[in-house]
Amino acid sequence: MTITFIIIGVLAVLLVGWVAWSYRKLQKAPPPADHPNVKNLTQNNFKQYAGGGLVLVDFWAPWCGPCKLIAPVLNELAGEMEGKLRIGKVNVDNQQAIAAKFKVRNIPTLVLFKNGKEVKRIVGVKPKKTLVAEISEFL
Repeated sequence: MTITFIIIGVLAVLLVGWVAWSYRKLQKAPPPADHPNVKNLTQNNFKQYAGGGLVLVDFWAPWCGPCKLIAPVLNELAGEMEGKLRIGKVNVDNQQAIAAKFKVRNIPTLVLFKNGKEVKRIVGVKPKKTLVAEISEFL
């Protein structure tokens, strides 16, 4: 009985260590390159870009592991939904005023705008299938 608890304890410690190591490795990895259809947004171009049509804005930061996980999904959507959906990204470290204006408290936060008005907010990493379903409601 004691040996079983020791083995379970060692395995639990190894699992926690592996998860922590993986997360640190993800945080240190550079963000993936953006698809050509993904626009970096600033205070200078945000209002104009998000003002027309259907636009998904990703509020992210370069140090955010989950933000790096969702970036490839957004790149795929940018290519697949070209002409139906535009995608922009706001680096919350560099554009704090925009993040504050939209009350972004957690990242990644995806805000869907239709003709300049927020119609949907998605917080956290979601699978591509879920994102497509959420966006399709407004196409």
